[in-house]
Amino acid sequence: MTIRENFKMAVDSIFSNKLRSLLTMLGIIIGIAAVIAILSIGNGATSEITKTFNDFGASTISLSLSDNASTDATITDADINALKKSIPEITRISPDNTVTTTVQSDFESRTAVAFSGTTDLQYTNRSMESTLIYGRYFNQNDYDDAKEVVVITEDTATTLFNGRQNVIGEDIQLLSSAGNTVNLTIIGIVEGTFKELQGSFDLSQMPLFLALPLTTIEKLNPTLPLMNNLTVQVTDKDAIESVSNRMVRLLETRHDTVGENFYTATNFLQALDQVDSVLGLFVNFIAAVAAIALLVGGIGVMNIMLVSVTERTREIGTRKALGATTTTILFQFLMEAVILTLIGGILGLFLGILLANGISSALNIVPTITLGSVVLVLLFSTAVGIFFGIYPARKAAKLDPIEALRYE
Repeated sequence: MTIRENFKMAVDSIFSNKLRSLLTMLGIIIGIAAVIAILSIGNGATSEITKTFNDFGASTISLSLSDNASTDATITDADINALKKSIPEITRISPDNTVTTTVQSDFESRTAVAFSGTTDLQYTNRSMESTLIYGRYFNQNDYDDAKEVVVITEDTATTLFNGRQNVIGEDIQLLSSAGNTVNLTIIGIVEGTFKELQGSFDLSQMPLFLALPLTTIEKLNPTLPLMNNLTVQVTDKDAIESVSNRMVRLLETRHDTVGENFYTATNFLQALDQVDSVLGLFVNFIAAVAAIALLVGGIGVMNIMLVSVTERTREIGTRKALGATTTTILFQFLMEAVILTLIGGILGLFLGILLANGISSALNIVPTITLGSVVLVLLFSTAVGIFFGIYPARKAAKLDPIEALRYE
């Protein structure tokens, strides 16, 4: 008997008992749908996180000074200048200094987050937008002379000045917990940090953001460690590892701390690799749990095939009496099991895609369905059919034709 004839007989057998076949495939359908949906949503979420990290700065390095470092290891302005001069791949570098304080105007007093650094802070500070709406950012003269100037977000402007945005030249005050006060003149307004969240959150509960020269924030708290962390942007993410190592070596040489491990350079690509690894393990674990449904479905296939063998005992006996070989009978029932699971796999695939699209839409992410995942899942469902179809097929093939013909 040819493969084509075996295939036709298997399909006829499956469709002659449509409801039973559908119920048999149900475990396969659910298992495949769950695996596809989980993999698609997991891959989509990973892509979103990767995009966020890339937007945040795939070519950004964070250099920090350890807590146990000696005073001699403190990073200085001279160190920053030496790093920029010695390592041409560095495009921008600024201390990453953040202080929670109170800011007040003639109209309002609110909690604020004050960022301070060099003139490069405009681009290295990821908590505030870099695009100016009014005025200018503080420059090198402002930094060198520790001028009492500040750049604020448009959210901060409207909150502190009764809805007005263009408040260039207005004055605000910063108050520290120690009681120190610094009067600042607003020289620039950047795009609002919470602009996209308007209508979703009560902006009155959000902190205000402002940026000023590192030399100016020192007046608020002279004992504040100002340069324990640097944010560095490089020309190319492929140069990150090289630049990180050279930065650490240069600082160790300048401060005579070689081997002390006072300086640590971390890049976002390393963090991204760790996030990808954790997400990959989590998604694969959940997918593996969902795949248990496939095994349950496989047991259902084996059960129904055993029932089918019992029901068709006389048919098997007749075919063997007419010359059908053991191999032919084995192949027929095995093909029937494979077709059953393959159809279930295809139905599960479409159901999984629908589920992935529905859930992803609710989570506002784009599901990622790879060709490799589709092929792998369909191969797995076929393998389930082969594995759980072997025993019933062998049982059918080994039936004695005389005993089979006597079966009632």
